Amino acid sequence: MKIAVIHGSSRQNGNAEYLAYHAVPKEKATHIHLQDYHIQQIIDERHEVKGFKNVHDDHKELIDLMLRHEIIVFSTPIYWYSLSGPMKTFIDRWSQIMRDPNYAHFRGELKKKKAYLIAVGGDNPTIKGLPLVQQFNYICQFFGMEFAGYVLGQASKPGDIKNNKRALDEAAVLVKEINL
Repeated sequence: MKIAVIHGSSRQNGNAEYLAYHAVPKEKATHIHLQDYHIQQIIDERHEVKGFKNVHDDHKELIDLMLRHEIIVFSTPIYWYSLSGPMKTFIDRWSQIMRDPNYAHFRGELKKKKAYLIAVGGDNPTIKGLPLVQQFNYICQFFGMEFAGYVLGQASKPGDIKNNKRALDEAAVLVKEINL
């Protein structure tokens, strides 16, 4: 199975990234770091006569890369009970890509995908991260994509995730589920 891990952290070598690499090692997947790409915020032009204007950034390149994989693992820090800004911008732009005639296949392709979520937060993420889990569940439902599982880790400072045995164990189980 071809796996893509989409990292949404704005910090290199963060806790969410560490946990994602524990779940899906570098050599077993394509790791995409959103911070390495330029993705503009969405400008909602759904109701404009001409629709969305073409945006010159890296979003379509990332969509093409993501669609080449069967399994998508979304890795994000938990920011205010939700996903990171880079991840939110990436997903918000899906509203635009769905209306692009060159991507008429987008929604149908996502139906064939299996999605996982790996998220790390500082203050009781196994409870306070649940709105994020629900959000991903709704996103997957909207696209008919299977939401196959998630891991929520707790870490406040850089490197703290290395001491979170529960999250590391759950990430290792996620690896077995994915059948790496």
